[in-house]
Amino acid sequence: MQPIRVLVVDDSVVIRRLVTGLLAEDPRIEVVGTAINGRAALQKVAQFQPDLVTMDIEMPEMDGIEAVRRLRASGSRMPIIMFSTLTERGAVATLDALAAGASDYVPKPANVGSVGRSMEQVREALIPRIMSLVPRVFPRQADRPGAVAAPAARAAQAVTCRQPRQPAGGYRLLVIGSSTGGPEAVNTLLASLPPLPVPVALVQHMPPLFTRQFAARLDRQFPFSVVEAGPDEALVPGKVVIAPGDHHLEVVAAAGGFRGRLTQGPPENYCRPAVDVLFRTAAQAAGGAVLSVVLTGMGSDGCKGAKVLVDAGGSVLAQDEATSVVWGMPGAVATAGLTEAVLPLKELAAEIMRRLSQPALRSTGPVPVRTGGAAVTQR
Repeated sequence: MQPIRVLVVDDSVVIRRLVTGLLAEDPRIEVVGTAINGRAALQKVAQFQPDLVTMDIEMPEMDGIEAVRRLRASGSRMPIIMFSTLTERGAVATLDALAAGASDYVPKPANVGSVGRSMEQVREALIPRIMSLVPRVFPRQADRPGAVAAPAARAAQAVTCRQPRQPAGGYRLLVIGSSTGGPEAVNTLLASLPPLPVPVALVQHMPPLFTRQFAARLDRQFPFSVVEAGPDEALVPGKVVIAPGDHHLEVVAAAGGFRGRLTQGPPENYCRPAVDVLFRTAAQAAGGAVLSVVLTGMGSDGCKGAKVLVDAGGSVLAQDEATSVVWGMPGAVATAGLTEAVLPLKELAAEIMRRLSQPALRSTGPVPVRTGGAAVTQR
């Protein structure tokens, strides 16, 4: 198996050495070159044709955001991972980069003076993303935290979708989970939805500050409210509530409706916030009156919570593989037989509205199921 070929772009010689050093330790990865700014990166991409690029944001001559824009304008679909700082400014710039077409991001090491710890922080964040964004069938890949099966390994797995069902009184809550590729997927999904007749709660894997900026950005775009959840957040129709970084968002029943409760319980699936926590507590609060959606993301967060939802009578929809940046989270619920429909991103909004606009399913047969070529059965 040929190693994954990576180009490292950063104006800091310290960061370039740190990243190239830790990547060189992994036999599955080959660093084919480095660049000191976005302009040089464009030249090196044309020269080396890497499988993936790690890209700093703030650089002289041409910053990382403009480099991403130009690569995408040229038709390149090569994965790009941004290096971002955990600051308000860094959060805004990172979201700009994702909107420009970057695939994902990792935090830049905060203390480059401690080389050993800095390398470990970057390794833990960067390696799993590289392996997921550029899948290969490597030995023991499934044993590593956050790893997902490569497409070749998944091809033999049948996707079995459940017979669609709807609670007699209709859905009372919509919950959404996403990770890698999620910011733009969430943006696309919400852009196709009107203010909804049920509360919406969402977990996007992001650190603190990033979720606040993410919510604020979405709130400016749409005709409904999007907020980062507070300690005792009212979950009401016409509002989308996003879990803050480093906090789980739990749903609790309250006075005929629902409220969001924040906790800092142990990470689940290496994540806080975790989709499993949101889905599990939504099922506990609303029983089968929950519609859930699993969007693009690395790993399998949401799968255990989706099982709790299904057992309580709720419904699970998932984004298909063809439109997912990484088909880890949606693939996990789909191959576990928990979904009622697996659809392209642009068709999910219509299916959500169809579910929310009727108190019970009409007997017109199952909804379409599209999985990007995987075997499908309906039960």
